[in-house]
Amino acid sequence: MDRRRFLALSSSLPLAAARLDARAPEAAVAAQAADARFEDIATLVREQMRAYRVPGVGLGVVADGVTTLRGFGVTSLDDPRPVTEDTLFTIASISKTITATAVMKLVEARRVDLGAPLREYVREFRVLDEATSNEVSLWHCLTHTPGWEGQLTTEDRGAEALAHFAGTILPTLPQLAPLGRVWSYNNAGFALAGRVIEQVSGKGIHDALRDLVFAPLGLTRTFTRLTDAMTYRYTLGHRDRGDADEVIRPFQTTSSTTAGGALTTIADIMRYARFHLGDGRTPEGAPFMSRENLALMQTPQFVKAGTTDQMGVGWHVRTLGGERTFAHGGTLNGHCLLLQLVPSRRLAFCVFTNHVEGWRLVQDVEAAILKAYAGLALAPGQTIAHRGVNEAMSFHARPLATQPAVDEYIGTYARPPVGTVQVRRGGAGLIVAAGGGQADAPITFYGPDVAYATAGQYIGMPYEFIRDDKAVVRWIRVNGRIARRGPL
Repeated sequence: MDRRRFLALSSSLPLAAARLDARAPEAAVAAQAADARFEDIATLVREQMRAYRVPGVGLGVVADGVTTLRGFGVTSLDDPRPVTEDTLFTIASISKTITATAVMKLVEARRVDLGAPLREYVREFRVLDEATSNEVSLWHCLTHTPGWEGQLTTEDRGAEALAHFAGTILPTLPQLAPLGRVWSYNNAGFALAGRVIEQVSGKGIHDALRDLVFAPLGLTRTFTRLTDAMTYRYTLGHRDRGDADEVIRPFQTTSSTTAGGALTTIADIMRYARFHLGDGRTPEGAPFMSRENLALMQTPQFVKAGTTDQMGVGWHVRTLGGERTFAHGGTLNGHCLLLQLVPSRRLAFCVFTNHVEGWRLVQDVEAAILKAYAGLALAPGQTIAHRGVNEAMSFHARPLATQPAVDEYIGTYARPPVGTVQVRRGGAGLIVAAGGGQADAPITFYGPDVAYATAGQYIGMPYEFIRDDKAVVRWIRVNGRIARRGPL
């Protein structure tokens, strides 16, 4: 569909405003009477949809005890249906917070221990390094610190997908970093956590997540089976094709269910967010999780080396103006999404999009919501790390006036089995060749050992160089994923 037709269509569709949510009687939902702050955000959403050619957006805000939901645009350019609060989006890596919630339910029942060796629950588990095989725990998986390559997915083998992954893919993985030493975004670790859930619960992962999280929290339109989701209205992902945009085919979720396989609505995700803002009870007041275990999920466990961001149990922790925020993004099959909590302000919000460039809208809208509702913003040059959805460092950071000497960063960094990252001199600076279809990118440093791309497909893409215990540059982290320089 060409851009002019899309703009005309999207502007003619009625917006789906929020309605009273009978499932959450304690939280009145604003209908047609959203406050001026929300309307300003809604105006920005429409503007950025046009700017970035995003067909559909779901927006939800919980503030001052009120939940406001609104859909914008359409589910698909080929079969345009209005996005409403009950439209399903694939939420990609936001699913990881659901996985962490399920694990904490098992912790609550004393069926697992976050610090116990995984082999207590998955006897067949191993990676190449035997010491790591004996010591790695759920804590490492849920904090992205097991130290092996994480950008891996399970084969679609139905109910056996996670078991096959644990038994055949993981045993081939070498350590890129010592266990617990370096934060590196890790889908593989969350897939492994899913296998633990299966073994301990005695159920397949779909039924386990339903019984542990979805049903108790009243998430009636949250699914991990596509056969369930497809019976409701759902969005399709889109991408640019010159001046036109197209639906991405085939439609895909991931068989790594616990790393990124959930689909939900903005109504359900904000209900889920209200739980995580609360005291461990469901929205109806039923006990679900102790305050202590809920608080543990939001307790920083690990600093993402090279940045000021931290990692909780399933949640990415970022401090803005002295206040902690907890978030998780998602990127999958043309969907870019964000869920964020600011417990100190009793604030939560989600921004869901169905276009590969939707992350740009997400970043703009996130900043606007934080400013309007909490008076919070990134500090100039604040060193931040990946949270599951792209963020351009050029949004808030500027190049150092004096760039560092580049020789100590140059080299080949390995991330088997994915490939290598080459860092080489380019003029007076550095060029990073990350492979995987990414264009070579010149980078500029905006702080000590932290840089971003100044050209290429993703201007502002973050790169962090991480030093070992002898202060030697040992790793590069490209958009959240590490590669190692030197012998493995």
